[in-house]
Amino acid sequence: MPEYNWTGGGANWEARIQPAAGPPRLLGWNVPADELQYVPEHWLSFPEPNPAMHYLLGLLYILFTFIALLGNGLVIWIFCSAKSLRTPSNIFVVNLAILDFMMMMKTPIFIYNSFNTGFALGHLGCEIFGVMGTISGMGAGMTNAAIAYDRYSTIARPLDGKLSRGQVIMLVTLIWTYVLPWALMPLLGVWGRFAPEGYLTSCTFDYLTDTDETRYFVATIFTFSYIFPMSMIIYFYSQIVGFVVNHEKALRAQAKKMNVESLRSGQKQQEQSAEVRIAKAAITVCFLFVAAWTPYGVMAMIGAFGNKALLSPSVTMIPACCCKAVACLDPYVYAISHPRYRLELQKRLPWLELQEKAPAPADAQSTTTEAVNANASG
Repeated sequence: MPEYNWTGGGANWEARIQPAAGPPRLLGWNVPADELQYVPEHWLSFPEPNPAMHYLLGLLYILFTFIALLGNGLVIWIFCSAKSLRTPSNIFVVNLAILDFMMMMKTPIFIYNSFNTGFALGHLGCEIFGVMGTISGMGAGMTNAAIAYDRYSTIARPLDGKLSRGQVIMLVTLIWTYVLPWALMPLLGVWGRFAPEGYLTSCTFDYLTDTDETRYFVATIFTFSYIFPMSMIIYFYSQIVGFVVNHEKALRAQAKKMNVESLRSGQKQQEQSAEVRIAKAAITVCFLFVAAWTPYGVMAMIGAFGNKALLSPSVTMIPACCCKAVACLDPYVYAISHPRYRLELQKRLPWLELQEKAPAPADAQSTTTEAVNANASG
């Protein structure tokens, strides 16, 4: 075990660590002495980051926070206030926006720590950061899985597959019930713990302590927070893609037999274009989830089971920034790709000049088109 000798005063401390082999290393990490017990020894084996990096990350998180709170706030406002968007399926969209909003509500802790170049808010701030991050991250994953199931159910069973409001509310309740224990167990010391990581300005569950308990916890939470929702997302969207491809192939074959270019009228072509835009939005949001949380999952598994030397403070800040960036991008994906959302946004904020055209009323639709459109607009 390393030996810590503390000198100096105030908020800044110097730790002289005596490693198992080699000369002592003098570090200047900004950690109060009574908070040192919560910091994994791994981070203290690296030199203190340049203060300029703290300030740069603090400014970056201020930008993330502004963009994400504005975008997700607009999504929550528009989807809740617009009658045309108050459909059962859009409850999932609102829940995802709330979770992204929540993820960014914890960033003031990071920003304060960054401008104080260290673990300034201590273990209490760390636990608040960890709880909010666990709920928002796992909740977003399960909500994306629920959105994938909702779209699959509607398209695969167009007559009776559309979820009712009660069913959607039940699923959202199950999502929160599923997520909360994973945030409370480390908080209450039942299993795992929250610990600072990287530059000691952010916190997550401890994946570095070299114990069997930590490894079991990391493997379990990796399975239930990443593998489980990811498997559902991949399965449901692969089924949707297969269904759409087969349906389009059947339409082209039928049109060829009838010696016509397409079985769709101009109106149906317009509807199909809107459907494609919404489908792209859903797939893009899920892809962003994969891109955001895969680096974090890989990092946690390396910390628990692999070569910890690969995890420098700078490296571990990259996945954290990816997660915040996705919380910023999600609402703008909807703004770009969801016609009804853009239309409602245009009505309330005309100075944005979105120039979205209201869809013409449909006289007749194919069963598949009705299924996709009902799900997409809902």
